[in-house]
Amino acid sequence: MNEITENKKRMLKDVIMQLHAGFSPQEVKERFRQVLEGISPLEIAKIEEELIKEGMPREEIQRLCDVHLVVFREQLEKQKLETTPENPINILMEEHKILLQLLEKLGTIVNSVQQAEDVSYVGEDITQLKHIAEDFLDAEKHYLREENVLFPLLEKHGIREPPAIMWMEHNQLRDKKKQLHNLIEKYNTLSLQDFKKQLSETAKSLNSILSSHIFKENNILFPTAQRVVTEQEWRDAKREFDEIGYCRFTPKHLIAIPEAKGVEKQKPEAVLAREGLLQFETGTLSKDEAEAILNTLPVDITFVDKEDTVRYFSASKERIFVRTKAIIGRKVQQCHPQKSVHVVNKILDSFKSGKKNVAEFWIPKGDGLVYIRYFAVRNKDGKYLGTVEVTQDITDVKKIEGEKRLLD
Repeated sequence: MNEITENKKRMLKDVIMQLHAGFSPQEVKERFRQVLEGISPLEIAKIEEELIKEGMPREEIQRLCDVHLVVFREQLEKQKLETTPENPINILMEEHKILLQLLEKLGTIVNSVQQAEDVSYVGEDITQLKHIAEDFLDAEKHYLREENVLFPLLEKHGIREPPAIMWMEHNQLRDKKKQLHNLIEKYNTLSLQDFKKQLSETAKSLNSILSSHIFKENNILFPTAQRVVTEQEWRDAKREFDEIGYCRFTPKHLIAIPEAKGVEKQKPEAVLAREGLLQFETGTLSKDEAEAILNTLPVDITFVDKEDTVRYFSASKERIFVRTKAIIGRKVQQCHPQKSVHVVNKILDSFKSGKKNVAEFWIPKGDGLVYIRYFAVRNKDGKYLGTVEVTQDITDVKKIEGEKRLLD
């Protein structure tokens, strides 16, 4: 944190600590007006990072983020984020504009529904609400691109806590969007008054969380990323964005932007493998053959080494869960939502201690069923080398009965 003097750092900490102690935002703004002048998003991100390292719960920072923004908003809004059309940040911000338009449209229709005195008058409104709810659900790839590409990039540059807080908010938004969708689907099972009440509460909650979330990303997270991420990393990130895919409302002219001429496509050093033959006890394979075999298997494979660092994942044509090269070299704990990290650590600890060699789960995904297994990887002497995760869609496997001969 060389760019922040120790005195300014201490005063910024005092700002946040006094907010958490219950002082009013206006009182804090007046008291610290001088230090707040010209504050940068990167400074805010790093101060919050330090506070969490010193013991302040991440949930507490997230809970009072909106209070922080009351104090910091004026300075943040003075800053203008400039980026090129092909930059991933620009794509995310353009999608944010559309999501805010959806929120505005949702509010207008909700107000229209509130005026209705009979269910027969809300038919057209319900149709529009369904389209809006589907667009909100379709925004999932927006969040996946942030969680699997942007967040790991920031973490590599030492910015860990702001992405973790944004991920927490993603999960809150996922719940609210599902709640809105489910409510609209069952509207005809409710009385008009109950529907009005639930719709108003759900829309208000979604608006509050999403609009605040977008402001924080646009004015703190994205400018911070612009300060630390290199041009080559942005080019790699754009390719990762393309692999994950886009929302149906993502502007098409942004998706189709070609890479700059003369830019050599670089592979992350972590995934480069030695050329030539790989000698195993039971045979020999070339690198191309080994990679093709792993990618052909009807399972997703991810390997985490003994230091809990992601080292490899297979690239099957139809992955069950999103993986991008940005996770290579990332701690596996940072690849999961905060609420499930304790489960990951429990599994890894049991493998490292030798108490267990396998952990397995099965969860619904859409109309199917996904089987997730973790295996401790050990050498001949039983020394722990890491953990391999194997994920398989077993929807059709469960339907198998009787027998089928090879020649059948």
